[in-house]
Amino acid sequence: MLVFTGKNSFGIVGILMLLGLTNTICAKPYIPQSSDEILEQLPLLNNRTDKQLQQLQRQLSAEPNNLQVASAVANRFIELARSESDPRYYGYAEAAVQKWWRQPEPPISVLMIRANLRQHRHDFEAALRDLRLVITENPSNGQAWLSLAVIQSVQGNYEDARISCLHLKRLSSHLTEIACLSNAASLSGSAQQAYALLKQTVENTSTPDTEIQRWALTLLAEIAVRLGDDKAAETHFLQALALNQRDVYLLSSYCDFLLDQGRSKQVIELLKNDTRPDSLLLRLALAEQIEGTASLTEHQEEMQQRIEAYRLRDENIHQREEARFYLELLKQPKEALKLALQNWQVQREPADARLVIDAALACQDRVAAQPLLAWLKEKKLQDKILQQHVAQLEQGS
Repeated sequence: MLVFTGKNSFGIVGILMLLGLTNTICAKPYIPQSSDEILEQLPLLNNRTDKQLQQLQRQLSAEPNNLQVASAVANRFIELARSESDPRYYGYAEAAVQKWWRQPEPPISVLMIRANLRQHRHDFEAALRDLRLVITENPSNGQAWLSLAVIQSVQGNYEDARISCLHLKRLSSHLTEIACLSNAASLSGSAQQAYALLKQTVENTSTPDTEIQRWALTLLAEIAVRLGDDKAAETHFLQALALNQRDVYLLSSYCDFLLDQGRSKQVIELLKNDTRPDSLLLRLALAEQIEGTASLTEHQEEMQQRIEAYRLRDENIHQREEARFYLELLKQPKEALKLALQNWQVQREPADARLVIDAALACQDRVAAQPLLAWLKEKKLQDKILQQHVAQLEQGS
């Protein structure tokens, strides 16, 4: 059995967690000898916020039909899943609102939770349907408009994202609105203007919302990277990290920056005790490969086991990491290109574009990358490193 070391976990959660053991399941399925066998002991929730979560869980156990409490529990688990990059928390979140999940017309709070979970699973079209249902019923739901814009940007639909962002003007903070607009603009030909506007807004805005502040600083760092301003990028990354809230996405992005800078030793120092999230394990292994570290073999084998486990469960939400693993660690560019192209059909962020270009470059296959090359020209994406790699691919054709 699975043991959750917090109190009052949900009965259905055990099944859901078995579906989400992304970091501990082995490539060869293991069958317990009895139902009492402990497979893994999950992290203890012990900070103040999580003690509040435990209290909410107790309340939900006593009042299982309380939608407000169930939604609060689910949303807190989603926050934990994002900060820890641990998908089991998404299972807890779904379990908390399961009673309302499959209703013909779920409540707005459940639609928002379901959209978040579907977004995590890269079921973007289903997530968009849920968000549009929310907006149809409540056009003043700023979070729904923001989530809509984020997914549209991930899919490369920047004009749609811009329009969604415009709805935030009277529904959210000024910083949220500008960060949303700047993200879409920076990816569609106006990176320098977007960076200047967002930087000015960050500098002139005082907000108690650490999450929005961290997001804005991360966006600034990433725009600066694409513009080739490494000094500014470093400054913004460190500002975001100094907010002292765990953010696996931010840490992964910063490590990519360090790897591109040839600072692999810093990556090892940052991640040597933080390999639970796949994205961090991958970047640690990449840094270890550069440095010739003895632990590379262990971490590479662990990454391989995780990938094989995802394939057993027919999951495709890790294709970006999988493609990069095959390209840079296993040195199998043909398989990497196939995975990168499959991933590109689902999400179209700069990192996804770079994967396709780098894999095509390794295979010297410009034909496979041609649709992406045309897309980059159409969107006018500004990315100094990506453009250098594109030039190499075109010169070699």
